[in-house]
Amino acid sequence: MSVEVCPDERALRSGRRRRVLDQMAAHDLDVLVLGRQANVRYVTGTPQLWVAGTRPFGPSCVLVRATGAVHLLSTWDEGVPDDIPHENLYGISWNPANTMAVLRRIDGAATARRVGTDALSPAFAQLLPTAFPNATLVDGELAMRAARRIKTAEEVAAVREAIAKAESGLAAAVAELHPGVREQTLAGVMLEAMAGGGVATPANQEFAWATSRDHPWRRVGGDGRVNDGDLVAFSAGVLAGGYMGEVGRTWPAGAAGDAGPLRRRSERLWDKLLAACRPGAGAAELLAAYRAAGEQAPPMPVARGLGMGFDPPVVSPHLPETATREHLEPGMVLAVTGYVWEQGVGAVFGREAVLITDDGHEVLTSSPSWRE
Repeated sequence: MSVEVCPDERALRSGRRRRVLDQMAAHDLDVLVLGRQANVRYVTGTPQLWVAGTRPFGPSCVLVRATGAVHLLSTWDEGVPDDIPHENLYGISWNPANTMAVLRRIDGAATARRVGTDALSPAFAQLLPTAFPNATLVDGELAMRAARRIKTAEEVAAVREAIAKAESGLAAAVAELHPGVREQTLAGVMLEAMAGGGVATPANQEFAWATSRDHPWRRVGGDGRVNDGDLVAFSAGVLAGGYMGEVGRTWPAGAAGDAGPLRRRSERLWDKLLAACRPGAGAAELLAAYRAAGEQAPPMPVARGLGMGFDPPVVSPHLPETATREHLEPGMVLAVTGYVWEQGVGAVFGREAVLITDDGHEVLTSSPSWRE
């Protein structure tokens, strides 16, 4: 496993940057100022270091539409691609006025009319106009969302690689499933397998849990051990090469008992969910799939975009207006969730990564599912 920090492949980063420049033109943005780490990497192709956890907004990347020039907050060259010259790097400063002085010297800053930013803080709301004196500050996240919602061919390949690493972790955990095993042990096996594949950053916090037979959206209480006949849900997710890969499955521990009808209900639901994954379909059809199958929609999103983090759309029963506005387009990659529950039996959970194609869809996940 290489420990060298390398930029994303040229074709990957150039395709993404081209999409952003096109969206800057569509949104009439002269300059785009980015602070969100996924957006910064999307534009620059540079893995960012020392950015774990939350932090306030700061102008970490500046993209100028007229020249295509990228200016990046970085104190070293490692991981910075050669299409971002050294003179376009600016260092971290405790004094934001010094950062504004750097931004003012960017070619095009003085003449920019509209500057978009993907986030803002009260301090930078006052400071950024000093760097772009003739510009109006507008919401630049809209342009970034429009760019990121459709994946390039190189991005789809990167998502496939991330999914493969998540599926290796899932397979390892399922192989260790037996009555009496602890949920924490299954989680550890999954994380170890994914780390062995070169990924040390999981994309979620819950990895394996016995589903409750008494409450539809809960896990089994107790000492964390899996009992004979429990339906155990597995959720494997990684952040690999900047891209998220996710897969979810449910397997019984020991004898499945009377869970067969529940499994068949899950299969009927998946038939309807996948039928809704087609170009031009409204995102609300994914919610309607639950109603058509006679199942209650889960509290988590039924579908959400996969990419460098969560991309549009986010389809949730709690966001009905969003689901009504959104439509599926070729090139979207969705994490689609199926969930059915029965009193006294438990739940069957599944998550598939689905690529919307020109004539339908392609399921990118390939992990085997529980069959009787």
